[in-house]
Amino acid sequence: MAVQSTRPRLAVLVSGGGTNLQAIIDAIADGRLDAEIAVVVSNTPDAFALQRAAAAGIDTLVRPHQGIDRETYDTELAYAVATFGVDLVVLAGWLRILTTYFVAHHRTINLHPAKPGAFPGLHAIERAFAAWQAGEIDHGGVMVHFVPDEGVDDGPVIAWEPVPFEPEDTLDTYEARVHAVEHRVLVSAIASVVATSPRTGGWS
Repeated sequence: MAVQSTRPRLAVLVSGGGTNLQAIIDAIADGRLDAEIAVVVSNTPDAFALQRAAAAGIDTLVRPHQGIDRETYDTELAYAVATFGVDLVVLAGWLRILTTYFVAHHRTINLHPAKPGAFPGLHAIERAFAAWQAGEIDHGGVMVHFVPDEGVDDGPVIAWEPVPFEPEDTLDTYEARVHAVEHRVLVSAIASVVATSPRTGGWS
């Protein structure tokens, strides 16, 4: 049953460590983001993000995808998320492409560690760094975009910020700056979307 709330309710989908989830948790706690996390969902049972959610008292769902066809998985996931009365789904390190069986029912946004149109898919940070080393680019970026369909990191852009390379950069130093920008841009984008979007109460 959908839960009634005076604040927009988020479902955060994660597959790994959850540093961006933590940024959302912290922004809500200190008043920078007027929303609440209704549930954290992971397709990886041992994702550290689940521990972050538990420490914050947030409900979690674990939904491994192995051995399940995409239509069945995404349909069941869409229903499961809907039971939490969710207004917005945030993909924050969710390493799986969602099909229309999910995104047709939930307003969904995604974080991608590259500028719009660049390095879609996995390992975007590493690919951008390699391109900089090859003299092909002088900056990377971070973007948050809507996920209206099954396209990979190519939905309408909500917000993005460039991340310039520095002369002495290593992959580690560049990656650290990207993650710092991710935390800021993601929180800002969520705030923008929930401030201008109608409440759905978990299903559309």
